[in-house]
Amino acid sequence: MSTDQTTREWNGITIPTAGTYELDQAHRRVGFVARHMMVSKVRGEFTDATATITVAEDPLQSSVTAVLQAASINTGQADRDAHLRGGDFLDVEKFATIEFRSTEIVSHSGNEFVLAGDLTVKDVTRPVELAVEFEGAGRSPFGQDIFGFTASTEIDREEFGLTWNVALETGGVLVGKKIKIEIEGEAIRQG
Repeated sequence: MSTDQTTREWNGITIPTAGTYELDQAHRRVGFVARHMMVSKVRGEFTDATATITVAEDPLQSSVTAVLQAASINTGQADRDAHLRGGDFLDVEKFATIEFRSTEIVSHSGNEFVLAGDLTVKDVTRPVELAVEFEGAGRSPFGQDIFGFTASTEIDREEFGLTWNVALETGGVLVGKKIKIEIEGEAIRQG
C-alpha cells in the first residue's frame, strides 16, 4: 500500500486506511433526545466534544475514545440548561466531563457496526452499545483524509445517577427515563 492511499476496500465497502483520526469540530453533532411531560421530546447537544478514533489495520480492532464537556450542554433554553448543569442532573462543578471508551466491535453487516464501550456520566460507568453507520471515506478538497459516521444508542439516565424528576398530576413524570443519544460526524486523519 502506498503512503498516499486514502482508502482501502474491506468486505465490499471503502474504508479509511489505518491511522489516528480526530473528530472534526466543524462537522459534528453530539446530541440527545429526552421525553418531556410524557407528550413531547426535547432535543439538545453537547457543543464541546472531542473524539479520537484509531482505525486499525484489522478494522474490527479499531477503537474510539470521546470526551464531552458536561457544561457545554445546550437545549436552546437557558433556564433548562442551567438546571441540567446543576446538582439535580450533571453536576458539572464536580463532574466536568462525560466520557466514552470503546471496548470492542461486537458485530458488523456491510457498513453497519455495533460498537461496545464504557460510558461514564458523573461517577458512574456502565456498558453501552452504539449502532454505528459508516458513511464513507475519502480526501477532502483541502487534502485531508476523512471519513463520516453516525451513531446512536439509548440509555436509562437513572442508571447513571440522574434520577431527579417530578410526578405529574395527570400521571407520568416531567422527564422521561430513556435518553436517545445521536452522534453525527466527520473524522480527520492526524499526522
